[in-house]
Amino acid sequence: MKKTETIEDFYQQKFNWLPQNLHQDMMRFNVFRLEDCLKADAAPMQYSRRDFYKISLIRGRNAYHYADKSIEIAGATLIFFNPHVPYTWSSLSDDKTGFFCIFKDGFFNERMRGGLNELPMFMPGGKPAYPLSPQQDEQVSQLFEKMLDEISSDYRYKYDLIQSYVTELIHYALKMEPSETLYQHADAKSRITAVFTELLERQFPIESPSQRFSLRSAKDFAEQLAVHVNHLNRSIRETTGKTTTDHIAERLLSEAIALLKHTDWNIAQISYSLGFEEPAHFNNFFKKQTQQTPSSYRIV
Repeated sequence: MKKTETIEDFYQQKFNWLPQNLHQDMMRFNVFRLEDCLKADAAPMQYSRRDFYKISLIRGRNAYHYADKSIEIAGATLIFFNPHVPYTWSSLSDDKTGFFCIFKDGFFNERMRGGLNELPMFMPGGKPAYPLSPQQDEQVSQLFEKMLDEISSDYRYKYDLIQSYVTELIHYALKMEPSETLYQHADAKSRITAVFTELLERQFPIESPSQRFSLRSAKDFAEQLAVHVNHLNRSIRETTGKTTTDHIAERLLSEAIALLKHTDWNIAQISYSLGFEEPAHFNNFFKKQTQQTPSSYRIV
């Protein structure tokens, strides 16, 4: 398994440069025409995870390899990828055209309650491919064209407007049936990682102070999945490049931020709902991850 591709890696590989404002805007968004990013001498795309979300409209005949599944597509297809699942794609024809956009968690999480992984196209084990008719291709292309126009504008609130276009794109797909042209790969490590991620996400969002996050350790998840904890840890490390503990901590932090921003619960209530025995333990966890206390973060 190749190491996780970062957003910096993406720009270096596709364009051999880094935007000057990448670190400032890396939690935001970018959009491209597919044909502008294809190089005749480019190396094959590696099967790996990315640390960003990606939505593609691609035309032609292609094969996607996604977690432990493969998807063969022909014609225009809208396809969704999330940072939790490794993927790659290969072209089976020469008529590759289309669009794609990339964005980090923060592009949506700062503006919406819950998370993208609750949506069917981004759920672990979900079916991410949506074939399009010529009319649907035209409608989806128009949304990508609007994103391209807006990204180069000087409009002060362009990212809010772009987010509305991405949201419209997601809802457009939700009204459609996903592709069923799938077959299983005998990749047990990818499969157990997908199941672990699904089990982790199933505990969120936290909707009330009485709800509690209970699976807090690799051992807890291993028991639920009926596997040895060492096997779980090894599979997740080799598939994602991160430890089981890293994944749990990242999701806990994401939910903690959402609760601090979008609820009026006190720190003790948030601490309890996230499974911490004492508010002090939550304070220590949050400060280690963000260099701020929960109280100071909420004030900002």
